[in-house]
Amino acid sequence: MSLKERIDQDLKEAMKSGDKNRINTVRAIRAAFLEKEVSLRVGGKAELNEEQELEVVMSLAKKRKDSIQQYKDAGRMDLVETEQAELSVIETYLPAQMADEEIEATVKDIIAGVGATSMKDMGKVMGAAMKQLKGKADGGKVQEIVKSALS
Repeated sequence: MSLKERIDQDLKEAMKSGDKNRINTVRAIRAAFLEKEVSLRVGGKAELNEEQELEVVMSLAKKRKDSIQQYKDAGRMDLVETEQAELSVIETYLPAQMADEEIEATVKDIIAGVGATSMKDMGKVMGAAMKQLKGKADGGKVQEIVKSALS
């Protein structure tokens, strides 16, 4: 079952249960999928592949995380709670995130593979790391680990 089909199924279940937060969040995901399909459409009908669907969901999660931080800075705890509830629903559609130890091991392998020795090589390492860890680890966390490993 594709991610899009799973989301459609979950929307039906959320509507039956009356969970307003889940309904609104799943609808937002569906809308983002539709928006991405329209942006890719050239002449005919465009279907998103699994990687594109994952990118959309990851983007939505990142937006929620950024909003949470901005609302915290502004002291709007009511909006923080709303965004956190939406984020928890969105994260159910993302693959399980890797532990810090796993990320560190992967980064060390990449550093050895590209022959990185200093912070000047950060771009090479980050490019390879994000390609390999896409969807499995937060980019900010990967960047932190790469910086500490190279310094």
